[in-house]
Amino acid sequence: MPADVPLDEPPRRMTTAGAPRRLMDEVLWDVFFAVVALGVATAVAVQDAPGRVAGLASIAAIALLYAAWGRRLVRKQRQGIGYAVTVLAVFASGAAASDMVSYLLFGLCPMLFMLLDLRPALVAVVVANLTPLAVGFAANGFDAGYLLHVGPVFVMTAGAAAWLGVWINRVVRQSTERAELIAELERSRAEVARLSHEAGVAAERARLAGEIHDTLAQGFTSIITLLQAADPALADERLALAVRTARENLAESRALVAALAPPALGDGSLLDAVRRQAARAAEDSGASSSFRTTGEARPLPTAVEVVLLRAAQEALTNVRRHAAASDVSVLLAYEAEKVRLVVRDDGRGFDPGRRHGFGLDGMRARAGQVGGTLTVRSEPGAGATIELEVPA
Repeated sequence: MPADVPLDEPPRRMTTAGAPRRLMDEVLWDVFFAVVALGVATAVAVQDAPGRVAGLASIAAIALLYAAWGRRLVRKQRQGIGYAVTVLAVFASGAAASDMVSYLLFGLCPMLFMLLDLRPALVAVVVANLTPLAVGFAANGFDAGYLLHVGPVFVMTAGAAAWLGVWINRVVRQSTERAELIAELERSRAEVARLSHEAGVAAERARLAGEIHDTLAQGFTSIITLLQAADPALADERLALAVRTARENLAESRALVAALAPPALGDGSLLDAVRRQAARAAEDSGASSSFRTTGEARPLPTAVEVVLLRAAQEALTNVRRHAAASDVSVLLAYEAEKVRLVVRDDGRGFDPGRRHGFGLDGMRARAGQVGGTLTVRSEPGAGATIELEVPA
């Protein structure tokens, strides 16, 4: 752990890398739509036709609808069926007034694919491309020659717009998946940073506690023992004062060791702490829980107790969050030269060979710090067993 990093400094927050790119895409789309609307409005304005004013009014209405309504829907990627119907109605009135308004389709077709699911968008695009033809027939009557002349053009335009929309939909879906992958990567990096920070803090606290226990506390104990051996009755006032001072400092060093231990260990033994964790997990998940111990419980080095407790917490947290188990059992077994922690559940299970976050990696790393090993046995639908074995 770097010396210049405070023990309690939290990991830095990760930034979202995809936000600037998405903002740039939104700005470019706004510019494109504005250029199309302005170009069509200019083409309508230079026409000397009776429907010029009505055509310009429909273009202005569509632009205002987009600024006040559609732009927000595009930004938030929401469904805009009502907006699409309204814009198509205004577009139909404009196309009936001026043929040049039909060129707004260059901006409307991509927008329809942004606002609707693929199938409704395809229907809306076909309707939009057939609208100028339909309003022309409604105003001037059916003309077979005109239909044969311009009909293929509108069919080709509708087909091209549909193809473009499918392509846009695919690009948007890929962009969304890429953004989700980036977000997942950032969450994973943040989790790694958190676990590294937590492991570093726990390891440093355990190291300090062990150093204090093995040096200062043992030294004060030796001093007291030697002084009492020299003068069992402590008749010499100076020896009595030295013993009192050594005992006070021994108590202080033990208090420091207790303060550096995990909070859950501060209120009692390791057995009590693990039992509380099992009961708390049962309360949070609604599953039945059992805790048992075998062998004769004995004091363990602080570092070993920290590793066992953290492993129990992580395993029970995974059960609560992911297993959907109805029964959880926890075993703490004291053996001659080792201690085993076993957490077993009857939940949905998983494939240990696949990546499942960083909790198991964190437990393995902590176990390695004290020479222990972590074993994971599970398969989908068959529950899971987490077993930690540490020498002690």
